[in-house]
Amino acid sequence: MRNEQEMMKMFIDFAANDNRIRMATLEGSRTNPNIPRDAFQDYDISYFVTDMDSFKENDAWLNVFGDRAMMQKPEAMELFPPELGNWFSYIILFEDGCKLDLTLIPINEVEDYFAGSDGLVEILLDKDGLIQNKAAASDRQYWIRKPTAREFDDCCNEFWMVSTYVVKGLARKEILFAVDHLNEIARPNLLRMMSWQIGAERGYSFSVGKNYKFIDRYLPQEDWQTLLSTYSGNSYPNMWQSLFTCYELFRKYSKAVGERLGYEYPHYDAAITKYTENIYNSLKL
Repeated sequence: MRNEQEMMKMFIDFAANDNRIRMATLEGSRTNPNIPRDAFQDYDISYFVTDMDSFKENDAWLNVFGDRAMMQKPEAMELFPPELGNWFSYIILFEDGCKLDLTLIPINEVEDYFAGSDGLVEILLDKDGLIQNKAAASDRQYWIRKPTAREFDDCCNEFWMVSTYVVKGLARKEILFAVDHLNEIARPNLLRMMSWQIGAERGYSFSVGKNYKFIDRYLPQEDWQTLLSTYSGNSYPNMWQSLFTCYELFRKYSKAVGERLGYEYPHYDAAITKYTENIYNSLKL
């Protein structure tokens, strides 16, 4: 596998030697000093170009970056509608294991790009001096943020209401419906509440990572193992246990957040827990 120095030199040299490319940037985790480096990090590169069509008419120009194991062009797909407007992207896995997310952006949309940036941007090349004040890349946008009283209640409301869909799916023997609602909506709100408690304890000056991937660093080991146990959804008994365990964890962390921030704990915990237990007991599992 090529190393970071080789890859970055290749991307910058290519941009420097192609007159259609006026600026190049690096985004994402490779700009973030708080993220440990590893071989699996993508290279998130953007080229700001004067002639989009000349790049899009064929893919031969991409060969300079290496032999491709697979490539995806999201804006050329039919099943999944494009979301980048005039931008065009290439997601490439090379045969040596390196991965490139390359986006072409019309040069006249530089301002839009920076206006929508998450702050994790490093300018690699700026041929025309378009950017005068080059701010250092920062992950500040992803730091844990102190919730308002309304946000706290909204999180509680969403968790407990969505849990009723999990209950309904399990009672109907529709396990995929139940798994989807637990995994995609209910548990993410549990993780959100856990991160708020971490922030309340340690301060709101850091991130627990995309998809809460670093949250285990800040949780008590017992709670981390308990959280992991809720990812067992391969049977109805396991799904019921996962749901009840999520209830216990959410109750523990939301009460702690509420106490620390002076927010009222919602009454619907008791109501939904009773509702769930009644249905569970009626099924005579």
